[in-house]
Amino acid sequence: MATAPAPFSLSATTLPARLRAAAVPAGVRSRQPRRGRMVVRAKIREIFMPALSSTMTEGKIVSWSAAEGDRVAKGDAVVVVESDKADMDVETFHDGIVAAVLVQAGESAPVGAPIALLAESEEEVPIALAKAKELSNGQPQQAAAAPALAEDAAAATPPPPPPTPAAAPAPVAAGTKGIASPQAKKLAKQHRVDLAKVTGTGPYGRITPEDVEAAAGIQPKPKPASVAAASPPVAAAAVPQAAVLPPVPGSTVVPFTTMQAAVSKNMVESLAVPAFRVGYPIVTDKLDELYEKVKPKGVTMTVLLAKAAAMALAQHPVVNASCRDGKSFTYNSNINIAVAVAIDGGLITPVLQDADKLDIYLLSQNWKDLVKKARAKQLQPNEYSSGTFTLSNLGMFGVDRFDAILPPGQGAIMAVGASKPTVVADKDGFFSVKSKMLVNVTADHRIVYGADLAAFLQTFTKIIEDPESLTL
Repeated sequence: MATAPAPFSLSATTLPARLRAAAVPAGVRSRQPRRGRMVVRAKIREIFMPALSSTMTEGKIVSWSAAEGDRVAKGDAVVVVESDKADMDVETFHDGIVAAVLVQAGESAPVGAPIALLAESEEEVPIALAKAKELSNGQPQQAAAAPALAEDAAAATPPPPPPTPAAAPAPVAAGTKGIASPQAKKLAKQHRVDLAKVTGTGPYGRITPEDVEAAAGIQPKPKPASVAAASPPVAAAAVPQAAVLPPVPGSTVVPFTTMQAAVSKNMVESLAVPAFRVGYPIVTDKLDELYEKVKPKGVTMTVLLAKAAAMALAQHPVVNASCRDGKSFTYNSNINIAVAVAIDGGLITPVLQDADKLDIYLLSQNWKDLVKKARAKQLQPNEYSSGTFTLSNLGMFGVDRFDAILPPGQGAIMAVGASKPTVVADKDGFFSVKSKMLVNVTADHRIVYGADLAAFLQTFTKIIEDPESLTL
């Protein structure tokens, strides 16, 4: 039985710096002289939508494991989030009461947006509910969420006017505990801007780079749209824009799932890579014989192909490399073969890590576990995002040849067709019937050249046509 994946823990070691807490205090207990009174503020924590993968921009709430009013302890799973690749349990590392759920099951929220409020005690639940109402109306808390300022400044500051309802999120006033984006923090450090004095105009009071530039007195850069407007009509027409077409009468429009949207985004990004394709015919008689021997032991043809590709990549590391900045090669120290798998509602690529170092029997066991977890949408991020080379096999469907689209961040992908009986002639002119399959490799031409790919395919072919080395 496959071991259930470990739940995603929102700890300081698993999230980026901007998301280093599952629940970030929206207010802290502090004592601040103000008009001769002592103010003690409640501790309400905002649970944010976490980034569960490097490509995730928003997440969908599958279900809440904890309901409003439930008391949770550090380490408890509170919500199941659907990322662009998998469903994952999200834990809290704070004790408290789930006071308000801001994003209901079935709804989506961008990464970093608050999805629930956690109260420290029952007395603070009404305060959290009031804050939830403000957030739902697009009004982030002002004075209640402000950290302690200098005593003189605090005493001199008049009370803020009551908030007025607005349809869009209002900016967080300067001095409140707004969240700054990483780029905003970098600009603030560069221009010596105190973020505590910057008014955030982003969603839920997030401080944007534009807010920092405005505080530093930097004139905003002209928008690309204005430049395009001033360009000649021919230049503007050179960049095609995707037209939104009206639906055909009688048709039904079904929105993409989170995974389908991620696949769509990745495929569009791939169009920016200068890719080329090379095909190669390979005789598979001996591979088919080996497959019949190892099939009873649980070894699949996909595993044999992945192992052969990994062994060939070990001799041609440039095909296992990638170009991530458009200026350099990134040589990967590991050979991790990602294999495309169609699942309900999308496509995912579980990764056979260190495929060149493991034997085909251990690889087969790992592959079975990965496929089971993929179809249950329980893969961990490192199990689908660490591939260095991708294999796509449609041979089992009788497809004789096809081209695969290069995944972002990889140097090459191999498309494998079906092995079929073919009449071939030997060097003496005698004809015979042999099984042949066609493989097509799509590669990034910035780092992989035609000679590199041809040499890799020759090595791969030798391994396939004399496959005894696969069992060593």
